[in-house]
Amino acid sequence: MGKKRIITTEEKVGDVNKKAPKDNIKNVADGASKDITKNASKDNSTKDSDMSKTSSKSVTKSVEKSSPKKDGEKSDSTTKQSLSRKRLDVGVLHVQSTYNNTKVLLTDTLGGAVMWSSSGSLGFKGAKKGTPFAAAKVGETLAVKAQALGLKEISVVVKGVGSGRESAIRGFISKGVTISSIKDSTPVPHNGPQPKKPRRV
Repeated sequence: MGKKRIITTEEKVGDVNKKAPKDNIKNVADGASKDITKNASKDNSTKDSDMSKTSSKSVTKSVEKSSPKKDGEKSDSTTKQSLSRKRLDVGVLHVQSTYNNTKVLLTDTLGGAVMWSSSGSLGFKGAKKGTPFAAAKVGETLAVKAQALGLKEISVVVKGVGSGRESAIRGFISKGVTISSIKDSTPVPHNGPQPKKPRRV
């Protein structure tokens, strides 16, 4: 039988404490330093690019603020006015005629009010407000305003039993607007409130 070799504890400790060669240590250190320098240079380049972008944005904003508007450009107020002044080809004319006054209202097909006038707003006072002459003047003045919007055709809705209901429509037509229909929407009581009893004299 062969002899068995007995390993002492001193040999085990010597194996663990074996030092790595110096050349390997230098190579590892050099590689780590190169990686650190590369990362630092990348970070500096990204920071410089971000700073240049922000500076260019701020310069463009300052130039836009300082540069005056051109003559061809319209201001915001003029554009809003042009949007508010829309074209109206077809409308509805509402005539309310009472014993004391005549009111005329022009609306679009959806019922939105566009313009209005009355005999009282034209300067008629007292009993003259309910006359057919005042109603005709109301229709004429409203037709002149409607022509600026390009109104060509209307449908009339009449309400009330005053003397100016027909003359208001005639005054409106005199400016060249055609009528498609006339509707009477005067409210009629279905045996409503009881009338007063006659006086006993």
